[in-house]
Amino acid sequence: MSNVIVAVSFFLTAFSLMAVGVIFSNRRIKGSCGGIGAVLGDEAKMCDCGQKMGGCSE
Repeated sequence: MSNVIVAVSFFLTAFSLMAVGVIFSNRRIKGSCGGIGAVLGDEAKMCDCGQKMGGCSE
């Protein structure tokens, strides 16, 4: 039982530290331009740059 408590504590600490890092980096979390929509052939999706998927230069 103590192993479970240690493991859960470790993962909670790791996730908390990652969350603090994201908050202090002051950047928006954003997905890729495409992702699963590109795999499934969804051509109607637009990227953040305003072009169709694959058209962004970033």
